[in-house]
Amino acid sequence: MDDQSFKTRVNGTDNFFLRRAVERIRDGLFDPLGVQWLTSGEEKLNQLFDQGVARLETGRPCHLCICGGYGQGKSHSLTYLKQRALAENFVVSYINLDPRQVPFHDFKTVYRALMGAITFPDGGDSFTEVWQQAAQTLLNRFENRDRTILDIIPADMPHRFKSILAAMASPNMDLAPNKRKLKKHARFKPREFPWILKNALMGKDIPAFRLQAAFHYRQVPFYKDHSLVCKDPGQYLAAVKGLARLFRTLGFKGWMLLFDEGESIGQTRITSRSKSYELLHDIFCPAAGSPGFFPVFAFTHDFFTLVADEPYDRTRAARGRKKNRSAPEQIPCFRRNFHRAWKEDLNIHMLQDLSARDWQVLIRKLLILHGKAYGWEPQSAALEKEAARVLSRHGRAESRMKLRLLVNQLDLEQQKQPC
Repeated sequence: MDDQSFKTRVNGTDNFFLRRAVERIRDGLFDPLGVQWLTSGEEKLNQLFDQGVARLETGRPCHLCICGGYGQGKSHSLTYLKQRALAENFVVSYINLDPRQVPFHDFKTVYRALMGAITFPDGGDSFTEVWQQAAQTLLNRFENRDRTILDIIPADMPHRFKSILAAMASPNMDLAPNKRKLKKHARFKPREFPWILKNALMGKDIPAFRLQAAFHYRQVPFYKDHSLVCKDPGQYLAAVKGLARLFRTLGFKGWMLLFDEGESIGQTRITSRSKSYELLHDIFCPAAGSPGFFPVFAFTHDFFTLVADEPYDRTRAARGRKKNRSAPEQIPCFRRNFHRAWKEDLNIHMLQDLSARDWQVLIRKLLILHGKAYGWEPQSAALEKEAARVLSRHGRAESRMKLRLLVNQLDLEQQKQPC
């Protein structure tokens, strides 16, 4: 985008949003306009996004790892991809991994975070409403007159979630008022069923007996076929992949999952890292493609160094009750060498430091943005030289810090202007 096109877009934007963008840059925060207008290297990000979409369209597995140092633009890149995905009719979830609050090895917690952060292209955030409306619309189509709700839900969806989705799209059993008072229908509580099903789908711990009552009176015929208990982290990853496939059925392009702070996976003990690596292996090197499933991770370089240096020959004592006094059985801490396993399939985009030319473009844009936001006319040539001196004095600072320094310099220059 050249300077004239940028000026045109700035002039057509409400001043409130311009000031908010500058203020958030000053505080080192993200702003939708800032991400949209001040992204350097957007051509490469767009190329990576388009390549991922092309792989999804052909049924091939797809993922992306954005790797860079602290403050180099990983979160900024994820936010840019989020905006691009929403514009391309993807459902998007953006979460920050954390070894205490959202540990990756506990994928049930990750699943809850993903469902809580879900955003639809129209700005909505209620999966329940989207699913109920879309399911009814699909079943009402003439070509689907012989299909049931089970034909719409992906077959590989874990049984618990398949039953929940079917119940959410089904009506309550029609009971006469005099029968509702009978003891055998004491579990018939139609006002509670929507709450139970919604929270169960979000990954919360809803007891099986409460789910069974909702399934029975929502007339889900298959809920007794398998166990409704879901404890294995792999089942929650399968649920995420199943929902991504379901989103394609509902008319979306898929589900983009953005995981920031991915290096936190390496900040846990070895047994937790082993579980996390197994989940990542299922994402990076799946046996087959999963339609609509587009995960994107942000890592620092240290994470991949840790993966390469893990003690893959290390063993530990097997858990369980000892049957005799002999030495406990030793089992490997890692099922495979993940560094070797990922070497061929890993799709990594290495972030680079901004070049002098990139900074010149950003400085010109900041001058235009700051001047329009606060109603003054920056002297471009002189201020560009001063901004270059600011950058030269802080050459080793993070890109985010450099932007803050540039905004502060413009604030000082604005204060020198006559009233």
